[in-house]
Amino acid sequence: MNYREVSGDREFVARLGHGEDWRAEIESLADDEEIDAAWFVAMGAVQDATIWFYDQTDMEYKDVEFDEPLEVAACVGNVSWLDGERFAHTHAVLSRRSGQTLAGHLDSATVFAGELYVRSFEEELAREHDEPTDLDLWL
Repeated sequence: MNYREVSGDREFVARLGHGEDWRAEIESLADDEEIDAAWFVAMGAVQDATIWFYDQTDMEYKDVEFDEPLEVAACVGNVSWLDGERFAHTHAVLSRRSGQTLAGHLDSATVFAGELYVRSFEEELAREHDEPTDLDLWL
């Protein structure tokens, strides 16, 4: 295990813009407020979504697109630096009208309505390549 202590210094609540991209809205807040590291939670609804599933055998993301209205039952993630840009690593549980749930790494989604809570850290966090998983992980 790799860990270190961090301390929070600022908190934000936001309403995501209707028709905007869910993850881009989080990254925009991070850019505007110069947030170098944070943890966030969100909820709401989207008009469509692309989620990624990481194939552990092929060591690559596979995307699945949903062109339908979905509830964002839960959304959690973190903000850190990746390739010189602030990156919102976003996971979500989405729900169809039937109640069936879909989940994974949220790549993109068109906001219908969204509410966001962000707690930033004083310490900067950057993603670095992790050899065993072939992923860019923080710390």
